[in-house]
Amino acid sequence: MMHRTRVVQRPGAEILLPRDAMGLLIIFYALALVTVGSALVTAFSRNIVHSAFALFGALAGVAGIYALLAADFLFIIQIFIYIGGILVVTIFAVMLTQGIAEVNVSNRVVGVVPALITIMLAGGVMLEAIIRTSWYRARPAPMAPTTYGIGNAFLGPYVLPFEIASIVLLASLIGAIVISRQEVRE
Repeated sequence: MMHRTRVVQRPGAEILLPRDAMGLLIIFYALALVTVGSALVTAFSRNIVHSAFALFGALAGVAGIYALLAADFLFIIQIFIYIGGILVVTIFAVMLTQGIAEVNVSNRVVGVVPALITIMLAGGVMLEAIIRTSWYRARPAPMAPTTYGIGNAFLGPYVLPFEIASIVLLASLIGAIVISRQEVRE
């Protein structure tokens, strides 16, 4: 017999979840808290080194949510490309730039009121959408790996766009090398 836990979302709208789903819900909210908290530290920290390291928490939280959703391809991409590549390069750039931690921004108060108004308007629209939407509830899909299908698609019907994207990326890397070499010579 499966034990069920009662979850009340709104008055009059309650659903029953199995106990293991309740654990997943707790893990999801913990990951969401880590992601949003780290993103806030990234955005509002006055120290760029702290911001760069807090970005790791935000990106790792998103990767955890992908893992929780059984999106294995997006989870690995998030780890390899965003955390392993972009974040490491950003941290190296911050650490290797001399005196960047002591940079003083002189007009921090410029634009605070318009930013707060924009946040309030966007938050109100999102809250309204969340409250008024009748969310579709479906049975959870069985956990299945997605990398096999994506790999077959890249090597099957989408091989031409995949190769064109790789050529564009290669051309941009060569262009960046040529531009940086010209600046060194001058």
